[in-house]
Amino acid sequence: MINNTLSKCPVCNSDLVVTRLYCVNCDTTIEGHFSTEHTPFGHLTPEQMQFLLTFVKCEGRLNRMEDEMNLSYPTLRSRLNEIVRALGYEPGKDEGLLVLTAEDRREILDRLDRGEISWEEAQARLRGEKYIKPRASEVQEGK
Repeated sequence: MINNTLSKCPVCNSDLVVTRLYCVNCDTTIEGHFSTEHTPFGHLTPEQMQFLLTFVKCEGRLNRMEDEMNLSYPTLRSRLNEIVRALGYEPGKDEGLLVLTAEDRREILDRLDRGEISWEEAQARLRGEKYIKPRASEVQEGK
């Protein structure tokens, strides 16, 4: 079950902030300014959170989610992409890219400085892309 705490003001639709927490067991009250914005899932809708819980329950297998949620694969894929965007990412953007450490980046820049690689190759590598050196015939043709 998802916690259905209000996140938007019913009057003006602004974000609501929690200012009081209360424990029914020990009668403790904590007051302050509590925000869920530091959590990656704080801005997801209840429907998106339910989708994520089902996604985890089905171990990320959309074919199992088709049966669980009685939705088609394209619909599930679309909803998953919406959640990925809501979390601040672009679906598929990182596919095929290499993840570089600060050390990797420094090495690329050092190789460029020593003249071991071209500016174009350094740029591609710093973007995390594999660099494919143009063939001599492409260079002569200006491609």
